[in-house]
Amino acid sequence: MASREEAPQVNAGSMADIAFLLLIFFLVTTTIETDKGLDRKLPPSITTPPPPIPERNILPILINGQDQLMVDNEIIDLKDLKGITITFLDNGGASQECDYCQGQRDVKSSDSPDKAIVSLMSNRETTYGLYISVQNELVSAYNTLRNREAQRLYKTDFTALEELYGDSETSFETKIILKNQIRSIQKLYPMKLSEAERQ
Repeated sequence: MASREEAPQVNAGSMADIAFLLLIFFLVTTTIETDKGLDRKLPPSITTPPPPIPERNILPILINGQDQLMVDNEIIDLKDLKGITITFLDNGGASQECDYCQGQRDVKSSDSPDKAIVSLMSNRETTYGLYISVQNELVSAYNTLRNREAQRLYKTDFTALEELYGDSETSFETKIILKNQIRSIQKLYPMKLSEAERQ
């Protein structure tokens, strides 16, 4: 009687090893994108009330529920916000506190960039897209003024200084110099952005 032949079997002994190697490969090569938020520094908690701020040193910006933008009680287009903010910040006031300011020195506007505060208030019905667009315009206004001062003082853009400082290949000694340059420009045009509670 003929012997019964058994069906050939696949050797699956190394399948677990292969699956493990594939898992390691995908874990190592996959990049996970992280969400970037708004870069803001919260004010320190203080128990004493802040000193009164003259109204001329505050630029009030309101966004209502219909996504209308209002600055100084006037409805404006988003594209005009950057110019209005630059004019406000770079005014220099009538007191000659800011010798590097190139503004009109209007006595009814901010005294100096150090005293100028941009106050942003939005409504609960404001769309997120417009809110972020307003934030971008305000940051762009500050960066424009900082770039101008960086060109005047260091013959380069402020954003280029920040990129070079953040570069991992920049030497430690260079980073110290860049940090001092960045801080000196930030001191000339400090970002004072106040966000009031939503209505």
